[in-house]
Amino acid sequence: MSTNVIRHCLALDLRDDPAVIAQYDRYHEAVWPEVLDALRASGIIDMTIWRRETRLVMLIETEPDFSFDKLVAGADVHPRVMEWNALMASFQRPLPNATSTEWQPMKLAFNMQAQMKRA
Repeated sequence: MSTNVIRHCLALDLRDDPAVIAQYDRYHEAVWPEVLDALRASGIIDMTIWRRETRLVMLIETEPDFSFDKLVAGADVHPRVMEWNALMASFQRPLPNATSTEWQPMKLAFNMQAQMKRA
């Protein structure tokens, strides 16, 4: 594993339905092994998803050569991962001003370590 970990932050909304949200949470208590394998194979070192009501925030730590295109390409060849992605899409809705229900990259607004290095 490289010491140059890259962090990505993405956001998405869930449908505003308590049953849908509970089901989404249950699925993420035991993500399918094929999905975990595909994430690792794409260069993802770690991934966490945080939820506040319907808003999801995903933090990803990746190898420097990670790309979202590579992640999508890997997912598109494994039937079980494609099934997972379709299932998760059924729980999701677009963020305000977004054109799709896909995860949207967030812009870094503050980095304490970077600012402390400049001080």
